[in-house]
Amino acid sequence: MHALIVVSHPLDTSLTHGVAASIAEGITAADPANTFEIADLTQEGFDPTYSGADIAGFLKTATVPEDILAEQARIDGADALVLVFPIYWWSMPALLKGWIDRVFSNGWAYEETAEGAVVKKLGHLPVHIIGLGAGGKSLYDRHGYTDAFNAQIAHGIFDYCGAPVVTNEMLLMPELGEPKACFDAARNIGRSVFQPAYAE
Repeated sequence: MHALIVVSHPLDTSLTHGVAASIAEGITAADPANTFEIADLTQEGFDPTYSGADIAGFLKTATVPEDILAEQARIDGADALVLVFPIYWWSMPALLKGWIDRVFSNGWAYEETAEGAVVKKLGHLPVHIIGLGAGGKSLYDRHGYTDAFNAQIAHGIFDYCGAPVVTNEMLLMPELGEPKACFDAARNIGRSVFQPAYAE
């Protein structure tokens, strides 16, 4: 089984990158035959700008850009997609949002029919969402962010495409207390990434 772990943080020494590495450790600890690829969007220089070429791809007046075809091929080659990111202004970083805007395109992630119906095309892709936050759970709950996180990301993006969200986790430092606890939680998430497949 192969996981694509997509990371959005400008510093490779960040807690976010440490969590991604810990998830990868958990994936291989669960089964040494498991593999993973970490896609560091900053290091790879991914362009998040939704351009005229992307619009043409959406309208199906042209093929989607080559860089997006390459990203889609990486996802197609994975048995699970894992997103790891810091929570910025109650949402994901702009770089990761731009990756989703461009990569999850009409015709690949979903299909808009002439009658206005939506065909969900990613039912085969389990998704694991891991956001890192500095605020506590009570703060997120009190301001409605927990519900907003679920509505915007889990439902608004992945349910729209039919991709089942297996993990939807916010690792919040006030509860975890220290980076080690965050890494331990991430390893546990990694160990469970392919657990449903093993259970079958």
